[in-house]
Amino acid sequence: MARVIATAIKQAQKAHRAALEETYDGTCTVYERQQYKNPDTKVTESREAEVFSDEPCHLSYSSDTAAAGTGTVTNVPQTIKLFLAPEKVILPGSKIVVTQQGRTEAYSQSGKAAVYSSHQEILLELFRGYA
Repeated sequence: MARVIATAIKQAQKAHRAALEETYDGTCTVYERQQYKNPDTKVTESREAEVFSDEPCHLSYSSDTAAAGTGTVTNVPQTIKLFLAPEKVILPGSKIVVTQQGRTEAYSQSGKAAVYSSHQEILLELFRGYA
């Protein structure tokens, strides 16, 4: 009986993942700063290196309904969340370039990924440079 239940759960998880991946309408490319030894100068330097590219994904946006502001400036906080396959590992500090709906924007990870059997969710912020 337990085996039947476990099999049913695995099938449901696969179906959930397939349904979620149908909503992926963007792609992302992830870059990390990596150390390498310059063969000419023999000095260790850092450079931007592509970790993976054209990974199907989806960006989700949400914001608070309340706007905070002063007399001349109003700030509406926005939450940007990236959905992608759970197997992909994105290290903190990476640059994530997402193309969705014909627009391309660079982001960085602002929190630890929430990883599920069907997907992962990563909170993003606009990329301002490597730390």
